[in-house]
Order: sequence, then C-alpha cells, then structure tokens
Amino acid sequence: MKIAIGGDHAAVALKKAIINKLEGEGHEIHNFGTDAEDSVDYPDFGHPVAKELLSKKADLGIVICGSGNGINMTVNKYADIRSALAWNTELAALARQHNDANILALPARFISEEEGLAIVDTFLKESFEGGRHQRRVAKIAP
Repeated sequence: MKIAIGGDHAAVALKKAIINKLEGEGHEIHNFGTDAEDSVDYPDFGHPVAKELLSKKADLGIVICGSGNGINMTVNKYADIRSALAWNTELAALARQHNDANILALPARFISEEEGLAIVDTFLKESFEGGRHQRRVAKIAP
C-alpha cells in the first residue's frame, strides 16, 4: 500500500516510529516531513498529504500534530478527503468502517508511541462497510 504521511515538530518521534513499522511491513511511504523538532506550521505538511491522495499517488494518508486537530482541519478542507482524528483503535476502526476515512489524524502529545502504532494498524486493516453508511458519506460534500 502507498501511504502519504506528514506532521509538524510535535510529530517527529511518532512519525518516525510509524514510518519504520510500515516500511518494515512492505508499505511504500511518501514522507512529507518535517523530520526536525524545530517549530514549523502544520498546514505546510498536511496540504501535500491531501494532494498526494487526490492525485492518486497514495492510497491512504496519515497526518500528525500536537493535538491532531489543526492538521486534521487542514486536510479536511479538500473535497474528497475524509480525515478522522483518532486517539484509540475503536475510533480508527469506525472511521474506516462507517465514514470511509482516507486520512488518519493523530494527536502526538496525547497518545503513546505504542498507542499510535496500534491505531495506525487498525486504520490500515479496516475497510468501508458501505450499505447504510454509503448514503451518509455521500451527504458529507455540500
């Protein structure tokens, strides 16, 4: 699977752990940074992830910032992007199953590395259930 990933300075350690794990599993990772802990602006790393999905160069995306909120709001500005903020595996599963989320947003300052990796695993393993959820997802776009 091709996965686009990006995050701000708060995301560096978690993003590195996620990349190492996913590459070890054979996934192709498109890393849009940052890879340094110097203060940066999360939109600069969210926009490229959303664009990578929209151009079909990636199958799914992962975005990370301190709270997960700012970068989640950034990528959700794009039509056809459905990014979900998840801080546990249950939310990640429901985001894929019920909302057909194509980007996972993580709150780096509120989850452990172990929790983050488990959330990513769940997000990647689950799939959209369709059915009654398809009707609801179709109503998201104005």
